[in-house]
Amino acid sequence: MGLDSPSVRPHERLAAYLEAEMTAVNRLIRERMASENAPRIPEVTAHLVEAGGKRLRPMLTLAAARMCGYDGPHHIHLAATVEFIHTATLLHDDVVDESRQRRGRPTANLLWDNKSSVLVGDYLFSRSFQLMVETGSLRVLDILANASATIAEGEVLQLTAAQDITTTEETYLKVVRGKTAALFAAATEVGGVIAGAPEAQVTALREYGDALGISFQIVDDLLDYGGATETIGKNIGDDFRERKLTLPVIKAIANASEQERTFWERTIGKGRQEAGDLEQALDILHRHRALEAARADALAWSARAKAAMAELPSNNLREMLLDLADYVVARVS
Repeated sequence: MGLDSPSVRPHERLAAYLEAEMTAVNRLIRERMASENAPRIPEVTAHLVEAGGKRLRPMLTLAAARMCGYDGPHHIHLAATVEFIHTATLLHDDVVDESRQRRGRPTANLLWDNKSSVLVGDYLFSRSFQLMVETGSLRVLDILANASATIAEGEVLQLTAAQDITTTEETYLKVVRGKTAALFAAATEVGGVIAGAPEAQVTALREYGDALGISFQIVDDLLDYGGATETIGKNIGDDFRERKLTLPVIKAIANASEQERTFWERTIGKGRQEAGDLEQALDILHRHRALEAARADALAWSARAKAAMAELPSNNLREMLLDLADYVVARVS
């Protein structure tokens, strides 16, 4: 089947186009996650790194660098850096959320324990900074260090806003910009920086990554209320059961009747969930067309991502990134 076949999804087309470089990234990841003194580190890391994720963030770094004409070695280091930061945040997230499943498999904290997950996540953060330094670019170090701090900030904000049914869309957007979009934006931006791209292109890459990341997270939130388990790597309704205030729920609460507001306060605010509550939540979401409204927001952010690409050179990689912005939203109908 050719790469131009409509049945080949954009991220698969991107992976095939960047196959040689992704092989180098994966080799570097395996080298740097090794530890002579603590064999549990590569065991825990391998469980997550080799779980079949799309490797979307490192591919964005490679694509951005190549699109801007880079032909040196350091985009490999940066792609591995981005994947290590992402993996570290997943290990920490699963502990914070007490998750039991990730990408359709048991989480590391379930197979080992919370202490191992936290400490291995810390190790990967440290490894990521070593890789950044090897590029010799202080600006790259600044971008990725800021992204790491922003991710942590977004997670803490989510923690303080969790289970508070007065949380607004503005706060939700701050959380998403922190915990998800920050790394997408940094991944694309450093690709342009390492390539020595003009400042307008570097800015465009950052804006593309930011908007793509926001769209991506909104769609993930939507899939929790209507995606296939094999697609989302977790069970339908996990966000509801974990009392997460995602965009569809925030939209539904904003238009809730007094009776509906009481329902959300009991199930999300106080965590007193009963049999049939998920079905009732879905009924309320559909009644207020909250899922459709959230999807419209995802489409708007996808459009912003595509608009940013107008600054970038016209080539195969640019077209693939444009298609990727469409595909992110196409995952949910």
